[in-house]
Parts: sequence; C-alpha cells; structure tokens
Amino acid sequence: MSDHLDTRTLGQGLEVSALGLGCMGMSHGFGPASDVDEMVGVIRAAHDLGVTFFDTAEVYGPHTNEELVGRAVAPFRDDVVIATKFGFAFDDDGRQTGLSSRPDHVRAAVDGSLRRLGVDHIDLCYQHRVDPDVPIEDVAGTVKELIEAGKIRHFGLSEAGASTIRRAHAVQPVTALQSEYSLWWRDVEAEILPTLAELEIGLVPFSPLGRGFLTGAIDATTSFDSTDIRTSLPRFSPEALAANRAVVDLLTRIAVAKDATPGQVALAWLLAQQPWIVPIPGTRRASRVAENVGGADVDLGPDDLAAIAVAIEAVEVQGDRYPEAMQRMIDR
Repeated sequence: MSDHLDTRTLGQGLEVSALGLGCMGMSHGFGPASDVDEMVGVIRAAHDLGVTFFDTAEVYGPHTNEELVGRAVAPFRDDVVIATKFGFAFDDDGRQTGLSSRPDHVRAAVDGSLRRLGVDHIDLCYQHRVDPDVPIEDVAGTVKELIEAGKIRHFGLSEAGASTIRRAHAVQPVTALQSEYSLWWRDVEAEILPTLAELEIGLVPFSPLGRGFLTGAIDATTSFDSTDIRTSLPRFSPEALAANRAVVDLLTRIAVAKDATPGQVALAWLLAQQPWIVPIPGTRRASRVAENVGGADVDLGPDDLAAIAVAIEAVEVQGDRYPEAMQRMIDR
C-alpha cells in the first residue's frame, strides 16, 4: 500500500482515500468495453498509488463491471472500500428496463452484487436513482435490515434531492451522496451541500472532470464512438463544447502557474471545497490514474480559489447535462 494519498472520512466514519476510482467507463457508457485483463491492471495500479475506494454498480455492463472490480481487488479486498449501487430492473437478457427499489428487488440486487463482486459484504451501497414509486423510508428500512444482516456496511444515495436525503437519513443514517459536481456542474452548491454539511454526510462527486472535458483533451472537433454516452449529451454538442472552452482555458492558466495539468486543478478545486468531498474520476488508463492522484498534491490557496470563483462566475456554461428523458429520472 502506497502512502501517496491522504484519507478522508465520509459520514458514519467511513475512511477512504481522498480520491477514488470510478470504474463504470471500463465496461459501460464510453464506447465498447475494454479488455478485462487490462482493466484489472489499471485498478491494481490505482491501488499501488494509494487509491482505496472503488466505485461500480449493478447496471454497469450490465453486471460485468462488478465482476471486473471484484476480480481486480480480490488480492487486497480487506484494504479497500467497494461501493456499488442498486435501483434498476432488468429483463431476462440483462437489459435495463427502468427503476425498481421495491424491498424484495433491493434484497435480490444486493445478493447479486455480493455474488458478482465475490465478497461477503458491500462497504457502501447506494440507491442508484430515487424510485418515485417506492417511499424512500421503505428503501432506507430495507437497507437498514441488510446492514443488520451484515451484507452492507454503509448506506448511500445517488442524485437525491435534499428532502429525500433527510427522509432517508431519519430511518437509516446516510454515509454518502453521490452526485455530479465539478467546475462546470455546480447545482449541488445551492441546497445539497448545506444539507450534507448539516447531517454530516459525505459527497462523492462523479464526473469530477466533466466526463473528460475539464482535462482539455476534448474540443469541438472531437468525435465519439456511437455507443459513447457523450454523443447524446447536449453539453457535448460542438456548439456547447466551443462555448464551454472558457472553463478549460481558466483551468489551463492556473495549471501552468502550478506546474500541474488542467484536470489536476479541477480535482484540487473539488478537494478544497470541503474535507468530506471525495471525487471519483474514471479512466481506462493507468497513466491517467497517476495524473489524477497528483491532483491531490496541487495546493490551491485562498487567492487561487477566489480567482477561480470570480472567473467561473463570468463563464456561462452552455448545454443541459442530460437529455430531457434522462433528466426526468433524477430527483429534484
């Protein structure tokens, strides 16, 4: 185990590395799945760099991403925190068919995740999306039973609104909320962050690098594979990419002064917001993992953060985060 990364504590005392690794893209969402052996190597390289927090979900793959993560971390299972998620229904062919957080479905999903991960407990189990047909109290109560049974250690929510978080937390204390947060998506700042601070719940930002945009590697001329989720996202239209370049230009200016990369500055900015924020950038390359881990060493002082705050207010980010149908699935 390396000591390259400090640790942070999410709610309910869950200690993790200051940066985690989002594993979704290795087998889902960003073009064809990568070679499994190669991705096992990337996950193990992350662990060598001090990453102890690995994020997957039942729906990634579907199902195959959990198997990948379980295999990769098997040699050091007791040293790491595995996070996975339930909340989708599947047909007999394994295709996602919508949301389901009915208690019996949650129990079956958790058993499936335990089997695919090859573990006897899940360290952090999130409800992936709020199910409008099932009271959140019922979901939290089911997870509470699974915690008492030893199958789950910690309860998480994903993309939930403040009232949902409060209602769930009253039944079973919530350890972490996973939601998108980055310099170009800051909606959580208004209501969610104050709620999490009050209830002492951690925040795990996904897409902390704006699905790659904030690294500077994507511009209006970039083309994506037809199976890449970004082809359908309004924010990745050529017009929006060109307009949003101002955010990358800002990061690049600071990065040059700090002898860092734009992506490292974006991660350092998130880490500087609160001590209970743990971003989970995803990648398929060990070199990118190393670069991301380096973001934890970039020191942004009060003057840097003030300059970023002023500059980012002047940038009007273009394009919705999701297509309308996807956005409707998210609890507001």
